[in-house]
Amino acid sequence: MSEIVWKPYGDYLEKANVTRFMRKHGIPDYQELLRRSCDELEWFWDAIMEDLDIRWYRPYEKVLDSSRGIQWAQWYLGGRTNVVLNCLDKHMDTPVKNKLAFIWEGDDGAVRRYTYGDVNREVCRMACALRNLKVGKGDTVGIYMPMSPQIVFALLACLKIGAIAIPIFSGFGPKPVAARLRDADAKVLITADGSFRRGKVFPIKENADEAVEQVPSINHVVVYRRAGIEIPWHATRDIWMDQLVWCLPEDCPTEEMDSEDYAMIIYTSGTTGRPKGSVHTHAGCLAQMCKELGYYFDVKQDDIFFWLTDIGWMMGPWMIIGVMNFGGTFVIFEGVPDYPEPDRLWDLVERHAITTFGISPTAIRMLMRFGEGWINKHDLSSLRLLGSTGEPWDPESWMWYFEKVGRGRLPIINISGGTEIVGCFLSPLPITDLKPITLRGPGLGMCIDVFDDDGKPVRGEKGHLVALKPAPSMTRGFWKDPDRYLETYWSRWPDVWYHGDWASVDEDGFWFLHGRSDDTIKVSGRRTGPAEIEAALIEHEAVSEAAVIGVPHEIKGEAVVCFVVLRDEFQPSSELAESIKDKVAEYLGKVGRPDEVHFVGSLPKTRSAKIVRRLIKAKYLGEDLGDLSSVENPQALDDIPTSEK
Repeated sequence: MSEIVWKPYGDYLEKANVTRFMRKHGIPDYQELLRRSCDELEWFWDAIMEDLDIRWYRPYEKVLDSSRGIQWAQWYLGGRTNVVLNCLDKHMDTPVKNKLAFIWEGDDGAVRRYTYGDVNREVCRMACALRNLKVGKGDTVGIYMPMSPQIVFALLACLKIGAIAIPIFSGFGPKPVAARLRDADAKVLITADGSFRRGKVFPIKENADEAVEQVPSINHVVVYRRAGIEIPWHATRDIWMDQLVWCLPEDCPTEEMDSEDYAMIIYTSGTTGRPKGSVHTHAGCLAQMCKELGYYFDVKQDDIFFWLTDIGWMMGPWMIIGVMNFGGTFVIFEGVPDYPEPDRLWDLVERHAITTFGISPTAIRMLMRFGEGWINKHDLSSLRLLGSTGEPWDPESWMWYFEKVGRGRLPIINISGGTEIVGCFLSPLPITDLKPITLRGPGLGMCIDVFDDDGKPVRGEKGHLVALKPAPSMTRGFWKDPDRYLETYWSRWPDVWYHGDWASVDEDGFWFLHGRSDDTIKVSGRRTGPAEIEAALIEHEAVSEAAVIGVPHEIKGEAVVCFVVLRDEFQPSSELAESIKDKVAEYLGKVGRPDEVHFVGSLPKTRSAKIVRRLIKAKYLGEDLGDLSSVENPQALDDIPTSEK
């Protein structure tokens, strides 16, 4: 899979936003762009602010100050701005005011459309309401809601008044919600009575109530009427959102924020210890998100952008802020990819004339099982860019996405980074060649490398993804836990950010990811990531989906145990299990041959379609499963056997 399968042509080259930037600064090619963006770091992060039309109340005096060390770098010193100044305010005296800002589609197919003027009115009302609840600059506000229009209003209203938004995954149960709200000392929680999923109503308010009981800092709970169901009510604390904003002004001043003032706390997984609150600033969010939406995804005012995500994941705020800066349109979707039929997403693309479509590899593998016939029913000609993130690809699934969804004519902008940088360390551009599963190269202004175990750069082999210089969007520590932040990212090598991903760079300079290094399986001294074995498993004609774990082995250190979902036309058998093992050995050698293959009906996944290996391993080893509230299909764990050893 080392051949180039896509080359930029036509408008991808001539009309890309990044082409405009390169011409403006006399940059002749991609390699020179990468070099200058890293070697001349302050020039780059300064130059893009003007090019991306980032507005300021007061211009910054200095781009970067790392006098406290690279770990605590500060950006755009002396500047004053606000995310909302750029997402809404700057558009209100332009034709964009009357342009479509976003489209919402519910689980049941209901559709609502909002112009930028509509969004501004609703955000102002919500901002006034929060101020009436005594929320102000520096206060923290939890947002625990289904994917609804009010998510957009709530997020931007918090930022408008200088409050710190805490987006929380709507599928979480009470314990993880409480942990996040309690850690952040949240003053207000914005939630809903319930949500719809696969045509059924799911309560949310009950979970919110149970969580809030453990968070003494919460003074008010604002409830959006989504499901219209009976819910428990606390008269002195709870307020209906529609009543709260009723008759409030449609205009509200936007708080002028220092560039380093906090905009959001987004929590990463708390599977070990309490969740980690990554802290992001107004200027940092604007710089990274707008750079990526503007240059990587080439967003323009006539684009309609859709990413299958939840507000609790980084990609939710990333999409909203990035697209709105450019006056584009985005789509919010409440439902799931295969309800009421497996063509729900393809139908969505056709009906809304979506131009950019983003999804995870796992979700594509799930949709592959239904066949390309569901795609062929729909006109996807509006698409001009495909996107992906969340995990490494396997070649077969990437090619299916490229050929069946993109018809072999669209680039896949495969990005990877993390919550901790609200953006990407790696990404192609619309002007770059592509090989299957590649991320092409470093993100612009992201000075990264691949290190071996001794901290030396390596090429042509797998190593640790690291960052050698700061970026504006890097978390300003973990909320209330600076030592844990330093230990997590900066303790392995001096002044080097250790990201925890396996990466490699091939002989042509194309970058690839190979899974999390903390998921590493080491068999007889050889390191590999589950994603590499899973990719080999999926090469077998019988395998639809796969998950791999490493378990203790007295001789080899670890044994490879696989869980596979078969395609419909195949039946489990010991002969098939051996054939699948042989296929992996064919790709990874005898050492990589799995010890066990177990056939299962489905794999446990989050609502964003990521396979939860942690729970598979815990079930297999007979360990406590812990909280399952983030799992879309916990019943899938019933298929996972328990080891007899």
